[in-house]
Amino acid sequence: MRFDTATPGRLVLRDGDVALAEYVYEPDDAPVESPRPYATLRTRAGRDVTAYRPDDHVWHKGLSLALPYVGDANFWGGPTYVHDEGYVQLPNNGAQVHRGFAASDTPLADAVAGLARVDEQLDWVTADGTTILTEARTLTATGIDDESWALTWSSRLTNVSDAPLAFGSPTSHGRPDAGYAGIFWRGPADFTGGTITGPSGAVGDAARGSASPWLAYTSPDGGAGVVVLDARSDESPWFARSEEYAGLCPAPFFYDETVLEPAATLHLGAVVIVGGADAAAHAPITGANLVAAVRSEADVPGTVDPGPAAPPTEDQA
Repeated sequence: MRFDTATPGRLVLRDGDVALAEYVYEPDDAPVESPRPYATLRTRAGRDVTAYRPDDHVWHKGLSLALPYVGDANFWGGPTYVHDEGYVQLPNNGAQVHRGFAASDTPLADAVAGLARVDEQLDWVTADGTTILTEARTLTATGIDDESWALTWSSRLTNVSDAPLAFGSPTSHGRPDAGYAGIFWRGPADFTGGTITGPSGAVGDAARGSASPWLAYTSPDGGAGVVVLDARSDESPWFARSEEYAGLCPAPFFYDETVLEPAATLHLGAVVIVGGADAAAHAPITGANLVAAVRSEADVPGTVDPGPAAPPTEDQA
């Protein structure tokens, strides 16, 4: 596998002649959509397993790191949930700005392991032009078998502002059952009504708000599956949907805010496996090994873990 750099503003992940993913690092999106790099993903057979700007939420972009509350800034896109007022379009939509790519520290090891890897530097910029976070992001891709492949995502966010930054979700701000915030996979329209499973079997939308090491989503026709594994050091609650639309997101700020002090660093990570109906079979071993690799690389002094989530209260269940 390799990342093709021939197209300005995007990387194309290729396995031979097959394009498995496109990582758009210089998006041309409206400011209200909180522009940010995102990846569109496909199966080895060429089927799309992500949506870009769906009509119901135009700020949903394939696979991306999207956070609705970083201090007062919205890096999710669209309106902000305000307690007792509902969703309000505020002048607070920020952007994740690509600053450059860095060469891998382990190019030979990557090649031997069959990995395609990219290390990226980004700034998180508020609506008034202030950079409040810098990010070191690493994406790696590897083949699993003739049908499946995996993408790992690791982000280290450093507070470069002069004040603490609270990371939260609509649920942490008072809206029940809406704790979205994190590395978010949005599935295409033909995935709506599919099946969500976890380690114990089918869980459906009841998985929303519960903790799990991974969740898998299978399309209604059984032709494709996506597995998302939580790659931070503690299991996150999940934001998961199948009825309104297809979406999975390990959501460490579902119930409670995490406060990042100036100069401190927060790690978020996920592993995404793309395959057929049996993609979830790769989660216990292959997925777990990829998660361990992400955690090992991110385990550096001074990194903040969001910590275990509080159990849901009656009005959040």
